[in-house]
Amino acid sequence: MANIAKHGTTHTTPLPHRKGQGGVSTIEVKNISKTFGKVKALKDVSFSVEKGEIFGLIGPDGAGKTTLFRILASLLLPEGGTVSVDGSDTKSQMKEVRHILGYMPGKFSLYQDLSVEENLRFFATLFNTTVEAGYDGIKDIYSQIEPFKNRKAGKLSGGMKQKLALSCALVHSPKVLLLDEPTTGVDPVSRKEFWAMIDKLKERGITVVAATPYLDEIRHCDRVAYLSEGEIRGIGSADEILSRFKDVFTPDAQYDAVQHQTKQDVIVVEDLVKAFGNFHAVNHISFRVHRGEIFGFLGANGAGKTTAMRILSGLSQPTSGKATVGGYDCSTQYEQIKKHIGYMSQKFSLYEDLTIVENIRLFAGIYGMKDNEIKHKTEEMLQRLGLWEQRDSLVGSLPLGWKQKLAFSVSIFHEPEVVFLDEPTGGVDPKTRRQFWDLIYEAARKGITVFVTTHYMDEAEYCDRISIMVDGEIKALGAPKELMAHFGQPDMDHVFTYLARQATRQ
Repeated sequence: MANIAKHGTTHTTPLPHRKGQGGVSTIEVKNISKTFGKVKALKDVSFSVEKGEIFGLIGPDGAGKTTLFRILASLLLPEGGTVSVDGSDTKSQMKEVRHILGYMPGKFSLYQDLSVEENLRFFATLFNTTVEAGYDGIKDIYSQIEPFKNRKAGKLSGGMKQKLALSCALVHSPKVLLLDEPTTGVDPVSRKEFWAMIDKLKERGITVVAATPYLDEIRHCDRVAYLSEGEIRGIGSADEILSRFKDVFTPDAQYDAVQHQTKQDVIVVEDLVKAFGNFHAVNHISFRVHRGEIFGFLGANGAGKTTAMRILSGLSQPTSGKATVGGYDCSTQYEQIKKHIGYMSQKFSLYEDLTIVENIRLFAGIYGMKDNEIKHKTEEMLQRLGLWEQRDSLVGSLPLGWKQKLAFSVSIFHEPEVVFLDEPTGGVDPKTRRQFWDLIYEAARKGITVFVTTHYMDEAEYCDRISIMVDGEIKALGAPKELMAHFGQPDMDHVFTYLARQATRQ
């Protein structure tokens, strides 16, 4: 892999502030700082956001973006400096600020056991308003999910959850909308739909501040501020900042295909079905995965890919058909499957209140590894990851990217035949994602089969082969270049979008 020039830590002077068309600042951030113990989360941060502007806050994991959002939303108070939103100070006029703002945090923030309509009415009540009073401001978004108003929020697909959360954030007609990585874990088509909604909000004069790790979403912003280690390193147009800090946002990630010594099938799926009543989440799918292959398993939210992965990893049993993993039958030998695979879920899978070493010992013990082997391999792995000095630190103290790399390394610590990765890089910055894929390729070269789902289409192009599910069925299967040629599309993002938009089921 080519060497990459280091830009991010050498340029510290922000680019000149460029006034937009309005020229009127809705948000003024002046010299704010925030410390948590010995960690300086924010250091003398200053910027302004104009009325009706889409302003991006971007940067690597642990840069301070979420802390800054919480200060903007008056949920945290800075130790120094001031923040005003539409002329109201976040310290002395907290109540006024909260009525001005709509806020979508990074994690889904609604009540999973309340229905769509109940969530919306609850949020309207918080702001002393009603859904009826605010309906005109949300109808373009809410009307898309209103037919499912009696469905519990926890049962919605990722795209529908996103639309509900946005409706709840807008029901009181705010002037400013804060979006802290709102599309993490959402498929590319739903992300495009979401940003089309944001563009319409801009047309209505709503000011938007958004954080995102996706390059196409960054380019939706009028201006962006690059935040690193708690400091603003640059402010400018998306293209200016992406070019200036290209080592973070567009690192070299050209991977050569792993040369497989064998075409031995490790996963065999034949006419597999998983039904919930009359609904077939997985509808007669068939495919094979070879030893040491990186196999991408793609699909829009609700396409059935997570259901299929749960069957293959021994967490659920099929309704009909046959599937084997490492020679073990998913219908009858699922406990054996669990012992011979690694698994990393969408949600962080380690224990945050245990240290790094304690997590490794726990999971290695579950897989039946011997103490001497655990001790030797632990030091070797942590030295390779650069975490040996932090081995006694709580996992919860690590930035997200480091957590994910650690979780992956733990998932293959016992050298399984197959590792299942369910959207492992969601919400992780591009540079860290590239480092994560370095680990994936290293595992594949050792003969471990990598079965991965992702919503990053650049990652899809790193896979040896890809399947794409639509409405519970596999609609495409092949190498990335083969699929691009077959469907006449320039990249996997266009292939995915072309197929996903043919979906008919909700």
